[in-house]
Amino acid sequence: MHPAYLETHFWEEDPCTEWPTQFAIITAYATTGETWTREQNDIADQNLATELRMTGRWLKRLTGYSPETGHAEPGWAVHLSLAEACEIGCRYKQDAIYFVIVGSLHVTPCDSAKRGLVAVGAFRERVSSLPSNHLP
Repeated sequence: MHPAYLETHFWEEDPCTEWPTQFAIITAYATTGETWTREQNDIADQNLATELRMTGRWLKRLTGYSPETGHAEPGWAVHLSLAEACEIGCRYKQDAIYFVIVGSLHVTPCDSAKRGLVAVGAFRERVSSLPSNHLP
C-alpha cells in the first residue's frame, strides 16, 4: 500500500456535525502512480457522483489531500458497506478506499484478494474546512 494513503487529510466544503457510524470515502480520479487528463478525472468523478446519488444514501463531498505535497483529490463520503464501497472503487479503477468505523479512519485495497483494513487514525482529527483559496 502506498505510504501517502496513511498521511491523507480531508477538507469539507460544508461542515458536517452528524456523521454515520460507518461510511466509505471513494474517489474516481487517477489512481496513485497514474496520470489522467483533467477531463478524464472530471468525467470519472461526475460518473461516480451520479452512481452514488442513485443509491439514495447519505452522501457528502470530501477532498482528500496530502499535507506534505499539497496534492488534493475530490471524493465522496457515502454510507455503504465495506464490500459495496470496494466494488465501486474497483469499477472506478481505484487502488484503495477509506473506510470510517465509529470515528476511526482506515484504508483498504479495493482488490478482494488484498482487502484488509489498515488503521490510519482518528477521522475527525484529519478533517478541516476547505480553505477559501480552494473554493471554485
